[in-house]
Amino acid sequence: MKIATYNINGIGARLPRLLEWLERESPDVACLQELKAPDQNFPIVAIRAAGYGAIWHGQTSFNGVAILAKDQDPVELRRGLPGDPDDTHSRYIEAEVNGIVVGCLYLPNGNPRPGPKFDYKLAWFDRFLAHAAKLFATGHPVVLAGDYNVVPTDELDIYDPKSWKKDALLQPESRERWRALLAQGWTDALRTLHPEEKIFTFWDYFRNHWPRNAGLRIDHLLLSDELAPRLRAADVDRWVRGLTGASDHAPTWVELDMGGKRAAAKPPKKAAKKTVKKAAKKVAKKAAKR
Repeated sequence: MKIATYNINGIGARLPRLLEWLERESPDVACLQELKAPDQNFPIVAIRAAGYGAIWHGQTSFNGVAILAKDQDPVELRRGLPGDPDDTHSRYIEAEVNGIVVGCLYLPNGNPRPGPKFDYKLAWFDRFLAHAAKLFATGHPVVLAGDYNVVPTDELDIYDPKSWKKDALLQPESRERWRALLAQGWTDALRTLHPEEKIFTFWDYFRNHWPRNAGLRIDHLLLSDELAPRLRAADVDRWVRGLTGASDHAPTWVELDMGGKRAAAKPPKKAAKKTVKKAAKKVAKKAAKR
């Protein structure tokens, strides 16, 4: 089973590129971010013609997330991240596909920092940590896929950190939360299969970054404890970034060996439960201080 994440950076403008990628790579599930379109403008007719069902959570001009599933409609489980009823940003959607829970997220960028946008990024991340901990504790097979807007390390996940030192994507607070997420037990699929390789998923439009391969790794797929042993492949479809009119991100994907069967949930391990509870308490304590 192939599951991908792709920040489309405007589905209206990039629809031909999206359809080309779907036809060539044929992922079973595709998580999209930055639709930049209200719900009524989502191109569901073209998506269905390509062989995919979809659920989506749009927003005019900004944000927006969607989950596509080949030959079926994803079963929606959640629309929006819990924890703040006043948050109107369309940044999270969750569905079940073939027995797997798929969370699609577009974590806030946070720039400029310091300031309210960075504060919002950290607050949203804390809410996501709390929700992720609950998902992990269920023992269900879960994939959390999306644009996390976090560069995990200076060594392998960015071409050169010098000019990005003040950027929200590299700040200690952002990376601390990323590490807290992994500490819950989630597996960073791409890094697991490429432990020593500089590998990027994003190249912005400035300073000739794409031709120079001056990129960042900010699009991630995290696997729950039940799915991690099924990981067989993970990579980036770089060819999509080289197309005319492409998004500044490239699709990132994993292949899971499901043995020809639907995923089956299993009770969470005691050790995993303890890790999750500890992480959740830490998150709640930090949130209470703010």
